[in-house]
Amino acid sequence: MPIRKLVVARGIYFIEIPAAGLYLLCGTPADAVKHLFRRGIIQTTERGGVTFESGPNAILLSDSMIQNGHLCNLAEFPILQMLYRQGMLLPGHPNNSGRKPMLIGTPEQLAAQLRYIHRGNYGLISAEEMVSAGIDAAEADELMRIKLKFAFGRIAPPDAFVDCRPLTTGAVEIGDGVSVCRLAHNVFEIRHGEDRVEVDLNLDRDEAYPCPYPLSPVSIERHYFAVAHAGDGDGWDYNRPAMGSVLIHQGRVYLIDAGANTHYSLDALGIGKKEVAGIFHTHCHDDHFAGLTTLLQRDKPLKYFATPLVRASVTRKFCALLSIPESEFGEYFDVCDLEDGEWNDIAGLEVRPMLSPHPVETTVFTFRVLWEGGYRTYSHLADIVSFAVLDGMITADPAAPGVSAERAATVKADYLEAADLKKIDIGGGMIHGSAIDFATDQSKRLLLAHTARDLTDAERRIGSGAPFGTVDVMIPGEQNFLLRDASEFFRSYFPMVPGERLQMLLNNRIATFNPETIITPAGKVPEEIYLLLAGKVETLTPDPGSSHFLFSGSLLAESAAIHNRPSEETYRSVGFVKALRLPADLYRNFIERFCSSSELLAAREVEEKLRHTFLFREAVTNTTLFSLAKSCTITRLHAGEHFAAAGQQLHLVGTGRLAMSEGEDAAVLGKDEFWGSNVLFDPAAGHVADHPSEPEPANPLLALNSCEIYSMPLQLVSRIPVVRWKLFEAFRNSHPLAAPRYRGNAR
Repeated sequence: MPIRKLVVARGIYFIEIPAAGLYLLCGTPADAVKHLFRRGIIQTTERGGVTFESGPNAILLSDSMIQNGHLCNLAEFPILQMLYRQGMLLPGHPNNSGRKPMLIGTPEQLAAQLRYIHRGNYGLISAEEMVSAGIDAAEADELMRIKLKFAFGRIAPPDAFVDCRPLTTGAVEIGDGVSVCRLAHNVFEIRHGEDRVEVDLNLDRDEAYPCPYPLSPVSIERHYFAVAHAGDGDGWDYNRPAMGSVLIHQGRVYLIDAGANTHYSLDALGIGKKEVAGIFHTHCHDDHFAGLTTLLQRDKPLKYFATPLVRASVTRKFCALLSIPESEFGEYFDVCDLEDGEWNDIAGLEVRPMLSPHPVETTVFTFRVLWEGGYRTYSHLADIVSFAVLDGMITADPAAPGVSAERAATVKADYLEAADLKKIDIGGGMIHGSAIDFATDQSKRLLLAHTARDLTDAERRIGSGAPFGTVDVMIPGEQNFLLRDASEFFRSYFPMVPGERLQMLLNNRIATFNPETIITPAGKVPEEIYLLLAGKVETLTPDPGSSHFLFSGSLLAESAAIHNRPSEETYRSVGFVKALRLPADLYRNFIERFCSSSELLAAREVEEKLRHTFLFREAVTNTTLFSLAKSCTITRLHAGEHFAAAGQQLHLVGTGRLAMSEGEDAAVLGKDEFWGSNVLFDPAAGHVADHPSEPEPANPLLALNSCEIYSMPLQLVSRIPVVRWKLFEAFRNSHPLAAPRYRGNAR
């Protein structure tokens, strides 16, 4: 039987070799398992009276850790599907032949995946790690007993249930006459006998992995206190996002967890990444974790709210996956530790996290806001344990794995505390909750979530559903919070303009645009410009490779309006968009009157140049870009002139071409290529890198034609998460085989 190659989705393939008993998943981005379900590749079957799922038994990892900002290798759930849903690890199961799930990839990627899967299984792996996160030794010992109970008595090494096959140069045998060989970066040949197929895991420039389930656009109002439901499925549900919520307080948007494809959910909800004020994190399993890196596409660090235990667990998994030191987590997130069991006040939004028994460090959350007649409360109970399982864990032996009767009673009381609105995990099994435990819950409204199946009649009598995009309004908003956001933006963008003068701009209407609407077309002088307040806008340029997305705080067609010329870009809404309409003549008069200094206008020109480069066109607001432009130096060269790069600077080619050395064979740099940032990730950098997208030239560069080079302080650039993430991707992909080199304490 010949090899069968199935195209699952962009960057994901499935190779079937039945004669060798090999079923190979090539590429494992977020929710790869859901793509397999949707294509019918994973199906429920039966053998010997045992029901189980089919699916892959081996995974070929991408050579690239990151492509176009998205993680390429997230093997946690595919491995779990093999071990438990296919039964490869279950005693007495017909699929348990002693064969382990196989991972194939570069040695460095294999090591990173093992560390990441290990942390995904166990979180913190010792009482010492828990103590270092800030709890006392007695509490750490008790939590380790619970963890060991879930882990069947021991923390297994990461390679105990995975077979790793390093792929370097040449072909590697993966069993039963099947071999894998790398033909080029991220391009592989799979051979069995005389049959062979080729797999290319590279994405085109600006291409992204697709979402496995459809999402219909909805418009979410910014209330005083409300909960928008962003998912009630689980990590296996290919029709819905995993359990998560969007919390709105005083018009500000917070996420509870970030599962896979969070960015697609935000697009459908009409929420731009820049609008997310922070994330409350329950735990580090991929269906609540895998979307974290997509939230980095913003120009300010995201506030990260979690207890120290959860934060430590997430940090170790995040940094193990990326092969970076744990200190790097703080470069992307503004860490705000929450005190477990206490009410933490966040600008009037009070939150109480409570520890919940789970294989990894986990908390449930209750949120409350003071209002007429008392507090309005919302409880979010993700990845809880059923009372039956919890009772089975109780032991009086203080040295044995398990839980004390006192802690079990406390956990039940925490779960059953009444709230105005409560969302409950009813996924069942060993590590999820059960609806029957809440049959007598006194909460005003119960929502049942975290399952891939239909609710039973008994469950429907206990709780309600919460389809994607529905909203529970706890306290209505009687003020326009978007105008507040507009005011804050103008104050930061025009700090020298008196507040009463800014009211001239604010005294305009907020327009709502339906999904896929052209807001401002190219080729016409704009009669109005728009300050983007909510949602996501696509900027389409004459060069398709330069198209990009804008988020809240961005001004659409500002330059064209100021200079009274046709817009070069088309601005098009992705989901529902809300923007403040500003008449072009009014804005132009405002700029001429209050922003006429030559220094200010010069910075505006630099800002416009930076906006058209790869590093700064995506998700960087006008305010941030304007601040950066004031520190940017532009060097203009004619053909034959040299450029000597200063240290601690990021240098970016705006126009023209530069040779890195003399001679016909010299590497050449063109538009959007940059250097100087390797020191952020590799203190030993100082040599010319292996990939021209991130060179570190030691000698002056030679201009081959007229050039513009933009130079900025590296310290400033590194504080912009979306830019730092692009620099990190370039750094990782500059190494041979795009393999990350492990450093630091990211175990």
